[in-house]
Amino acid sequence: MRKSIRYKMAALIVIIMALSMTSVVIYSSLFMERYYTETKQKSIKSVYDSLNHVGKSDPDISSTDSVEQLNRVCETLGVTMIVVDENGNTIYSYGAGKKLADIWRDMIFGRSAEQENTSVLVESKEAYNIYSTEDKTSMDRYYELFGTFDNGNSAIIRMSVESFKESISITNKFYLGIGIIAIIVATMVILIVTSRYTKPLLELADISKKMSNLDFNAKYMGHHNDELGVLGNSMNDMSEKLERAIKELKSANIQLQKDIKRKEEVDEMRKEFISNVSHELKTPIALIQGYAEGLQEGINENPEDMQYYCDVIVDEADKMNKMVKSLLTLNQLEFGDSRVNMECFDIVSVINGVISSMKIKMQEKGVEIDFSCNENIYVWADEFQIEEVITNYLSNALNHVDENKEITVKIVKKNGIVRVAVFNTGKNIPEEEMNNIWIKFYKVDKARTRAYGGNGIGLSIVKAIMDRHNKDYGVINKENGVEFWFELDCNTIEERQSE
Repeated sequence: MRKSIRYKMAALIVIIMALSMTSVVIYSSLFMERYYTETKQKSIKSVYDSLNHVGKSDPDISSTDSVEQLNRVCETLGVTMIVVDENGNTIYSYGAGKKLADIWRDMIFGRSAEQENTSVLVESKEAYNIYSTEDKTSMDRYYELFGTFDNGNSAIIRMSVESFKESISITNKFYLGIGIIAIIVATMVILIVTSRYTKPLLELADISKKMSNLDFNAKYMGHHNDELGVLGNSMNDMSEKLERAIKELKSANIQLQKDIKRKEEVDEMRKEFISNVSHELKTPIALIQGYAEGLQEGINENPEDMQYYCDVIVDEADKMNKMVKSLLTLNQLEFGDSRVNMECFDIVSVINGVISSMKIKMQEKGVEIDFSCNENIYVWADEFQIEEVITNYLSNALNHVDENKEITVKIVKKNGIVRVAVFNTGKNIPEEEMNNIWIKFYKVDKARTRAYGGNGIGLSIVKAIMDRHNKDYGVINKENGVEFWFELDCNTIEERQSE
């Protein structure tokens, strides 16, 4: 219980009140009397200054205005006064009576042996002296100022000074009694009031403990409209958000495990590809080196054999060159070094151009590509990159076409979209491999790919280009073959005419 905020708050306020009361008592005891006496000294000097000011304009204090002014000052500050001229005649007095007259007489003729007062010099100036006087009979204390003026007049000013020590003692006892009562009452009130706030705080603390144990069913049910209500509602919101976040984290963790597994698979594929590339590079390099050395040493001087040696070197160098170019192209696409230059062009003309460039390879394979389109179809894309896509699709089709040797290119327009599809007869792609074929360095049929010099980069280049265009692409297994496709935005005749 001693650790409860309720009791800590009560103890803190009690300590603050006690320190405040102690400070007031100490201040009263040490400084109040001094402050009081200094204030009285200033007051009696202000009366002297007023009298001096009046004497300059009215030395005899004969005018009614002068008398009324001095009367107001004396009445306000509670002083008695007597003013005499150079001849000893009284020219002004206020409440002086016989007492000040006797004092004046003693000042002129010397102190009487029967003097009943004791005086202590408090302040001495050229024009006046101030004494602290105590009446031995009545024990009353006074300040008495004896002063002279430039016009020869003299004055005695007396001001009563109460015994302040007794007043301070009484005041301190009063403050102490009131302070003790206030502390007791305040403590009781604080304990009662704070219970209204500590109870919901304890409830919130219990909710936070449950939340730390991942129990988000507990909710704050208070109805406070102050900071406690805000805190409670915030904890409820935090509980709901934490619950959602943990669920999302669990889902993300599951997905992360899948991604990690996928990454490991991709890494394995990359390692395998590096191994394959190393092997593929090793073979042509060895052939090039061997045949070049043979030519250099003149092992065979038969022109036909020498031409064969040269053809092998050129062929192997060409394969290596194509591989390097493909890798550079893919690297530029993946790392943003190749920009998409959007333009309007005829896709039919591009397809015909690619087919014409592949005629030699088609003749070697004994394949005819079936493509027929009698109209111009304009699309928006990067013409050079789309030509690369078409080239890769057709090369892939030539490399995988079966003994039926059927390759078909068709274009379909629908709702402002143009789909270009390349079909070849041959073996279907296994369903579990459908997504993997777009991964760079991946090969479905490794033996066959190695046979025709493929490196598993072509379809990765297609993926990178289409992703840059933000357009769809894919592959479909048909009954007797495989169809690769991609889509582009169509530029209609009306749009071209408006341009």
